This record gives sequence, C-alpha cells and structure tokens, in this order.
Amino acid sequence: MALFRRKQEPRPDLSDIILPEHIGIIMDGNGRWAKKRGLPRSAGHTAGAQTFRKIARYCSNIGIRYLTVYAFSTENWRRPEDEVGALMKLFKEYLEEAIRDFKDDSIVLRFIGDRSAFSDELVALMQENEAESMDRPGMVLNIAMNYGGRDELVHAVRGIAADVERGALEPEAIDEAVISSHLYTRGQPDPDLIIRPSGEYRTSNFLLWQSAYSEYVIMDILWPDFKESDLDYALIEYAKRNRRFGGV
Repeated sequence: MALFRRKQEPRPDLSDIILPEHIGIIMDGNGRWAKKRGLPRSAGHTAGAQTFRKIARYCSNIGIRYLTVYAFSTENWRRPEDEVGALMKLFKEYLEEAIRDFKDDSIVLRFIGDRSAFSDELVALMQENEAESMDRPGMVLNIAMNYGGRDELVHAVRGIAADVERGALEPEAIDEAVISSHLYTRGQPDPDLIIRPSGEYRTSNFLLWQSAYSEYVIMDILWPDFKESDLDYALIEYAKRNRRFGGV
C-alpha cells in the first residue's frame, strides 16, 4: 500500500471514470488533529463528525451506492473513560440530528456492529433512524459502531452453528456465500475501495472478510481535514487500478 499525498493541483474531473459501487472509510486521525491544535481529543471527534456529514452527503450526490464508515471499534472501549463518554454524547447528538437533518436526503441509514454494549437510548435512536430511512431510494450509509471484523466473523459463525443445530443448514452446504449472508453487510456488495486517512498502514479490524479484494488508498490527511477534493483524488487513484481478483 503506497501513501497517497495530497496534491496541489486542479480538482480532478470525475465525469469520465467508473466510480466504485461501495466505499469504506476508516475515519482516522481525530485525536492527532486535536493534539496538533492544543485541543482535547473530544474536539477532534466533533470536527471529525462534521467531516463525516459532509463526505457522506458528497458520496450520495455523486452516485456512490454504498458507503461504510468506521465510527467506533470494539477496541475503542479501551480509550480513557472521559473520551469514551464524550464519544457516546457525540453519537447521541448525531443520531438525534440525523432524524431531522437526513429527512430530506435520500440516504438510507444502517448501523452495523454489536449494539448490546450501548445504552438503551442510543439503541432506540439507531432503530428510529433505520426505520425512518429504510424506504429511501438513495445511498446506503453503514455506520460501524462497536464494530470489529473478527467480532463480526464470530457473530456469523454462531449464527451458522445455530442454523446447523436446528437442522436448517447442512455443514456441507457452508460456503463463502453462506458466511457472507450472516455478516452485518449481508445483501450488499463488498467494498471496491477502502480509504484510510492519517497515513497509517493498518486495516484496524475493518471489514476483514469483505475487503479481501478491496483496493486501498492510504492518505496523509487527518480525518477532520479531509475534503471532497481528497475523495476525488482517491477515486481517480482507484480508477487507475487494474482489479484482477486473483486472475491475470
């Protein structure tokens, strides 16, 4: 994976390229953004949330069909208690705003991950957002909260084992399609492109099964500084790739 640096040149034209159907974004760098400015980490998360809203709407407007963003991982609970508390407050504010702000958008909201660790209030807000948006015709926006790729696979294996136990599935019938059908993203295409701002070279437990053949673009931009033009550059870079899926 090569580091893609922000270029000081005219904004690229997307009119002649084939866009990915599904984009994943690891929204990384909020804490470092705040530290560089002498601010608390919570300020970085607030700025990152504003960037998320902007980029989500932009993806919808240019015709991306699926967008999956990594908002809070299963490992993020290990962060300082005050930071986790600030994130939970931010999630609540966002979910309350989303019910109002996205009502005029065509975006379908979905939340992937283990909801059992969240408060009843947060879970109810997730469910309300999903119910309010489910019949919209536009982009599906997956927000990964308390999500981890390994945890997702454990969840899928348990579901498959339960199907076998009750006689609904023969062990010999278990294949890649069966596993995919038990993931949080079931029914959706795998991500074509995964973007990681902040310059880190890790997948960080994000969409481990689904990203087997995803193209990665690593960018030296902290997430709160990420702009629509940066997404454009990533899309141009993706369009240059020769996706062989293991073939020649």
